Amino acid sequence: MGMSEFYGTPDEDRAVETIHRALERGITFFDTADMYGPFTNEQLVGRVLTPHRRDVTIATKFGIVRNEAGEMLGLNGRPDYVEEACHASLQRLGVDTIDLYYLHRVDPEVPIEETVGAMGDLVDAGKVRYLGLSEAAADTIRRAHRERPITALQTEYSLWTRHVEGEILDTIRELGIGLVPYSPLGRGFLTGRFASPEDLPDDDWRRHNPRFQGENFQKNRDLVEAVEDLAVQKNATPAQLALAWVLHQGDDVVPIPGTTNPQHLDDNVEAAGIPLSTADLNRLDEIAPKGVAAGERYPDMSTVDG
Repeated sequence: MGMSEFYGTPDEDRAVETIHRALERGITFFDTADMYGPFTNEQLVGRVLTPHRRDVTIATKFGIVRNEAGEMLGLNGRPDYVEEACHASLQRLGVDTIDLYYLHRVDPEVPIEETVGAMGDLVDAGKVRYLGLSEAAADTIRRAHRERPITALQTEYSLWTRHVEGEILDTIRELGIGLVPYSPLGRGFLTGRFASPEDLPDDDWRRHNPRFQGENFQKNRDLVEAVEDLAVQKNATPAQLALAWVLHQGDDVVPIPGTTNPQHLDDNVEAAGIPLSTADLNRLDEIAPKGVAAGERYPDMSTVDG
């Protein structure tokens, strides 16, 4: 996402370099969405990955509707739109089949069975291999899975965002659905890079995120400092420790840390080799218990956990 917008001014040359570095490091799972850009991120990902198509898994998402000017037009999970959105994504990606196709947000105006039924038709047509949901509630997941097998749930999950633990995580594990955490580094906050909100670029979306504002920022900064202290003991960066924690939550948990920097990508890869003992995990639970973060994770929470 950050390669095309939201997190400051994008640098396409560096984005391409970062994707190539990911391929060199053995990363094979790439995630995008039609609304990133809007539309341009799928084109970027498709252009770089086309020569490597046999070796990579490409996931994309639909359902958050934007126009060419970038204006948000709402959610759309109607069956006719499902096919329309998939066709457009296939064209932009330059592929015949999308490996994992997510409903980006649940449309409250459309029964989930209708949306997922139409997504299943794409599987029958060979346009999609596997289906996913993003930011869906436990009951929605069950209803969707009864209609068509759901392979993955993508939701925000990190040391400061643990809402998925409990009913949602129990549900997907019961059903054999994998978890794909986005923002496992807390939208960059858990890296320790930000000493104040002013460290964010003027055009950075995070300036509008409640967790990056006012008193919330300082409270969350205190959390990061505690993570930093433990990271020093582990000879790791706070980002690596935060990512290692997510990786230790189960073999069915596959995080997708976003980065636009090849060096940061290398650092993220190294996190996979950081061992965490039971004592380390317990200490992190003490530092960052469920609900520890100050502030909501979006300015408008009405479209998540639908």
